[in-house]
Amino acid sequence: MYKREVFSVKDITQTGIFAALTAVGAFVTIPIGPVPITLQSFFVLLSGIILGARKAMFAQITYLLLGLLGFPIFSGFSGGLQHLLKPSFGFLIGYVVAAFAVGKLTENKVLNSIDLWTAVVAGSLIIYAFGLPYMYYILNILLLNDFSIYKILQLGMLSFIPGDALKAAAIVFLGKKLKSIMK
Repeated sequence: MYKREVFSVKDITQTGIFAALTAVGAFVTIPIGPVPITLQSFFVLLSGIILGARKAMFAQITYLLLGLLGFPIFSGFSGGLQHLLKPSFGFLIGYVVAAFAVGKLTENKVLNSIDLWTAVVAGSLIIYAFGLPYMYYILNILLLNDFSIYKILQLGMLSFIPGDALKAAAIVFLGKKLKSIMK
């Protein structure tokens, strides 16, 4: 018979903390183009390393649902269902999958820097894999623009790569330290 796994109080607390950290990361915003630079992805990817797949995924689902319910926790101190029509919303969907993937790649193993870099890069690519097509759809199909694929890549990814590399280095460093502390 299937045994249902239940979250402990510690699990719920850690999940809530990372949902809150993702929200705090949204408040550190540099508005450039249709996708602002934030620290959200930093906490999303770190949650996968620290919490593991399941808890990290639930932390990001919690963040996403609270924002859609209207709590002002998305970038620009905003929230609500209207975010479904923003070009950047696909990246938020990608957070859920990226947190899960990073958690799967790093849970239940002794981590070295190569494993962590691999997981963080994979998580970042997942975020882009959800965000860029969504951005293309909103900007070109719904808003009737005529942005080329290169322009979408430029707006939604290329300008973020240097910052993502810096965040990745910090995540690898902190992830290794924090994971051993939080066991």
